[in-house]
Amino acid sequence: MSKVFILLADGFEEVEAMTPVDLLRRAGAEVTMVSVTGGKVVTGARRIPVVTDLLIGQQGEGDMLILPGGMPGTTHLKEHAGVRNLVQDFYDQGKYIAAICAAPTVFGDMGLLRGRHATCYPGLEGGLIGAKVSTDSVVVDGNIITSRGVGTALDFACKLIELLFGKEKADEIAKSVVYFANNN
Repeated sequence: MSKVFILLADGFEEVEAMTPVDLLRRAGAEVTMVSVTGGKVVTGARRIPVVTDLLIGQQGEGDMLILPGGMPGTTHLKEHAGVRNLVQDFYDQGKYIAAICAAPTVFGDMGLLRGRHATCYPGLEGGLIGAKVSTDSVVVDGNIITSRGVGTALDFACKLIELLFGKEKADEIAKSVVYFANNN
């Protein structure tokens, strides 16, 4: 079973976090929501509280790491040493690191996008330091997956399923939730 961690900081974008959690679980992934706040309850940008499974540092080994966007959630992720260490660890091991909306700027800030294709929320492209910027809804370059925002959350989640379980499973899950657009 694929193990996926999604990192949540106060001010995360709820749709960008919960869509991958939901769809990846439907596909059979073991998805763990990890708080970076020091407490298990993390409040999203729209003031929706979410009870996470673990605190950062308790998560162990995994196959994929996801960073949702939102503000100030992305800023909190970017400034958290534990987040940066975990992202670097996954990257160095060639494991999947995924980010949506503003969160790809965390990868840019860390120098992980140099020479790679990436996308993000419109207007934040300057944070994709060294990247070849794309306007596609989801961009995969090696082990790095980036996406644009709330409106691309289903595309993003389906692409993550495809990478972990194959296109057939991604199409199955998309169909089960009555989603037929851009299965990138």
